[in-house]
Amino acid sequence: MKLPSLGAVALAFTLAGCSAGHTAVVEATDTPSVVLATTAAATSLDFTTTGGAAIPAALMGNVYETLVTIADDGSIQPGLAESWDIDGTEYTFHLREATFSNGDAFSAETAAWAINHTHEWTNALGKQLAAAHARAVDEHTLKISLDAPSESFLWKLGTTVGAMLHPSGETIGTGPYTVRAFSPGEYVDLAVNRDYWGESAHEDVQIRYFPDIVSSVNALQSGSVDIVWAVQNPELLANLPEDYEVQVGATNGEVLVSMNNQTAPFDDVTVRRAVAYGVDRELANRILFDGMATDTGGAPVAPADPWFTGKNYYPYDPEKAKELMASAGAEGTPLTITVPTLPYAQTLGELLYSQLTDIGFDVTLESAEFPALWLGQVMGAKDYQMSIVAHVEPRDITTLFGSPDYYLGYDNAHTRELFAEADAKDPELMHDAVDQIMDDAGALTVANMPNIVLSHGVTGVDANQVTDGIRLKEITQ
Repeated sequence: MKLPSLGAVALAFTLAGCSAGHTAVVEATDTPSVVLATTAAATSLDFTTTGGAAIPAALMGNVYETLVTIADDGSIQPGLAESWDIDGTEYTFHLREATFSNGDAFSAETAAWAINHTHEWTNALGKQLAAAHARAVDEHTLKISLDAPSESFLWKLGTTVGAMLHPSGETIGTGPYTVRAFSPGEYVDLAVNRDYWGESAHEDVQIRYFPDIVSSVNALQSGSVDIVWAVQNPELLANLPEDYEVQVGATNGEVLVSMNNQTAPFDDVTVRRAVAYGVDRELANRILFDGMATDTGGAPVAPADPWFTGKNYYPYDPEKAKELMASAGAEGTPLTITVPTLPYAQTLGELLYSQLTDIGFDVTLESAEFPALWLGQVMGAKDYQMSIVAHVEPRDITTLFGSPDYYLGYDNAHTRELFAEADAKDPELMHDAVDQIMDDAGALTVANMPNIVLSHGVTGVDANQVTDGIRLKEITQ
């Protein structure tokens, strides 16, 4: 699709010299072939300092690559490493010949820098590799030593924390795309990397950010976009022409009702359990996703995860919720729900207002602009009582519940011990960790969200999002 780029009206600056692409605006000089619309906007291109899923969605697998990749079935496959050997806590990776998009060689030295640099990330994801120490043996041989055995290490290397960043700190990767232009909150222009070491991508792609799904679907129908990613209003599908393709893919996205475990009233486990019993997840699924989401029993675990238990931890029981509220002396407790400006969150906020009022809370809804304000207030300053957001990072349960410093404020030493033992020697202990988190009602997952994708006039769209990135390489007009 050849349409005027939004970059034509953007203030133009040079991207060169901006560490990890922060917030520079670059004028797009060429029009993109394919335009993909989504509502989760990137305000920066630097996921080493900025949380949220929007930046990895645009860049992972497209601009940045990893040593290993994760297949749809969860298996670990070669990436920038052609093969690897494991000897206890020492991993030796045999790297393929590849280059960064600026012509610099990808080598064991650059890979070691990328791994060790995660220790300096201010994004909490960097902690996942805190026990990993990398060094180059020769140009194409990388050794990574761990402080202790880890069953999940290779998996982590296939996610955002394993991104092979360029030592300059600029937004330069080895992937099939380069960043041609970026305007925070508006768009990311990705150009095909003609010097890519592997099979080339087919089309230049612009990821364009819209304020809501309605406007993005309208843009699809008017012909100004080709794909709408992550449709959160399934009722819109009924009015689409028959030649529009609708796909429903799998995600890692748990729609999480977060309760600040370190702030009243949610520093009381009885009150948290009351919330868990007082939310009708089945109704929420019907309202939000037309029943297309998957119930997780309230647990923060995607069905594809190895530690998914299938238990219904908190069946909807408003009478039991009221009893718990009474036993905690919490009836009439003021509760502010800080709702990000995301369609599903706004809708769910209204439902929570009604249901939590029914069990005895005095509820107020406040809106927080997403991503900037919400990330700063809720995830950063932890200045909230309750909030809502979809956590889409793969297998992120240890990030969510592994540190009291995370925004949930969940603090259970036994859970952390189970995480450590599961990673070191017995992955089955993750089931026990999930049980413990749910007994503590550390948070409530309303549903594992589907990824509803609309398209018209293009092929090669993959609606499944197994890891962090949106797969763009196979899209053809």
